Amino acid sequence: MTDEDRQYSPLEQTRLEKLKRLQAMDHEPYPPRAERTHTSRAAIAAFEAAEGKEGVEPVRATLAGRIRSTRLMGKLIFAHIEDGEGRVQLFLRSNDVGDQALDLFKKEFDLGDFVQASGEMFRTKTGEVSLKVQSFHMLAKAITPLPAAKDEEIDGEVVRHAALTDPETRYRQRYADLAVNPDVRQIFKTRAAVLRALRQFLDERGFLEVETPILQPLYGGAAARPFITHHNQLHQDLYLRISFELYLKRLLVGGLERVYEIGRDFRNEGVDRTHNPEFTQLEFYMAYADYNDVMALTEQMIAFTAQQVLGATAITYQGQAVELAPPWRRMELKDGILELAGIDLDACPDAASLAAAMKVKGLAADPTAPRGKLIDALLGDVLQPTLIQPTILYNYPRDISPLAKNLPGDPTTVERFEFFIAGMEMGNAFTELNDPLEQEQRFLEMGRAYDAEKDEDYQPMDEDYLRAMRYGMPPNGGFGLGVDRLAMLLANQPNIREVMLFPHLRSREDA
Repeated sequence: MTDEDRQYSPLEQTRLEKLKRLQAMDHEPYPPRAERTHTSRAAIAAFEAAEGKEGVEPVRATLAGRIRSTRLMGKLIFAHIEDGEGRVQLFLRSNDVGDQALDLFKKEFDLGDFVQASGEMFRTKTGEVSLKVQSFHMLAKAITPLPAAKDEEIDGEVVRHAALTDPETRYRQRYADLAVNPDVRQIFKTRAAVLRALRQFLDERGFLEVETPILQPLYGGAAARPFITHHNQLHQDLYLRISFELYLKRLLVGGLERVYEIGRDFRNEGVDRTHNPEFTQLEFYMAYADYNDVMALTEQMIAFTAQQVLGATAITYQGQAVELAPPWRRMELKDGILELAGIDLDACPDAASLAAAMKVKGLAADPTAPRGKLIDALLGDVLQPTLIQPTILYNYPRDISPLAKNLPGDPTTVERFEFFIAGMEMGNAFTELNDPLEQEQRFLEMGRAYDAEKDEDYQPMDEDYLRAMRYGMPPNGGFGLGVDRLAMLLANQPNIREVMLFPHLRSREDA
C-alpha cells in the first residue's frame, strides 16, 4: 500500500500537515541523532540532592521523551514528557525560549511526539520538580494519536481519551498498549526479572546454559504436534522443535553434566488461557540425579525466583493466597485420583476397565483412548483445578511417558512428576531413561499405540538419539518449566497472552 492509497483520519491528516510545516521551516521531524544527559528520574534526583545547598551549581539537563500532557497558559506552557523511568514536567516560557519558539510548540507539537529539551532543573511554585526549558526540538513526530489506557485527571479536571482497553486490540497493537499502559510495561519487567532469577539459580549451581537447534529433522521430547517447514536447498522437511529434551540429553553423553536452555518451543495445538503455539520453556538435565533430587531443586528454584522478583514467597494470584516456600505437598498420582475422583487405578489395569469406571462416575471417557490418556484426562479434569497450593504429583503411566525410567517393581509406572500451582500445570520432570535398548522398545510401542497423523502423543523413532544413548548416558534427572505460566503467576495475570509481548492471534483483515 502506498502513502497515496492509505486512508488517514482527520486527526492524522492534521498531524501530517504539521509535519510538512516543520519540514518547510527546516525543523527536521525525525533527526538522525538525539542527546540526553539524564533520564527523568536521574534529573529529579540530581536536583533534589543539590536543592538548598549553598555554592552548588544549578543542575543543567537535557531530557528526552514522549509528550504525555500539555497545558497552555498564555506566555507559559506546562508539558509532561515520559521516558522509560517516569515523567517530568517541562516549563516553557517565552522569556526563556522566545515567542517564536513558544508559538512553534503550541502549533506544531502534539501529544505522543518525542521531544528533546535542555535547561535547568527547578521547583515550581506548586512544588513540582521541573525543567525550565531554554531550547527544544522534535525527535519524532507521532502521526497517529495514541489511545489512552483510561481517563486521566490533570489539574483537577478529568480528561477523556479514546481508551485502549479491549484485550484483542491491546494484543494486536502491543506497541500502543505499552505506550499508554504503565502497568503493562511492568508486567514485562517482571517477566524479565523471572528469567534473570531462573538463570541465576541454575548458574550458581553449576549448570551450563546452552543452545540447541530450533529446526530439527525429527521432533520429540514431548507430547505435541509439530509445525512442519521445508528447507529448499536441502530438499528436506524440518520441524520446529517441540522440546529441547533429546538434544540436551545428548550433551550429557558428551560429558556436560549439568545443562539448561531457556528458549522458544512451538506446538501446533490449541490456543487458550494457558496455551500459545509459540512459548518459552526452561529445561535442565543433571547427571547422577533422579526425580526426587529434581523435586527438591524445583521447590527451591520457584521459591528463589519469587523471592528475587517479588521479595516474598507468599503471593496472591487472582485473589487466592499461595505460599511458594518449600516443602510443597507431594501426592502420588493414583492417590490423588482415588481421593478426588473415587477411582482406584490399581483396580483398573487396562483402558476398558478404566473407561467403564469413569462412566460410572459420570466422567467423559473416550473408549478408544489408551489407559494413560484416560488417566491424563482424569488429572486435567478432576485433580488439576483443585491444586491451588504448590503440589507435586508423581508416578505416572508408562504409556504416556516414553522417556522416563520405570518405577522399580512396577512395569506400568514411571518415575515422573508434574507440579501445579494455582490450578495450573507448571512443569514436568523425570528420572530419565538411559537404557538405549529399552528406549528403542518404547519408541516402537508408541509407534504401534498412536497414529502419527492424529495423536499428539506419537513420538517418532530418533535413530541418532538412540546412537548417542548407546555410547553411554549417565543416569540423570530432567525438568521442563513453562516460563510464561510462571510469569503469569508472579505478575498475577489470568491469561498467557498478557505476559507475551506478541501472542499469536487469528488473522483479521483490519488488524
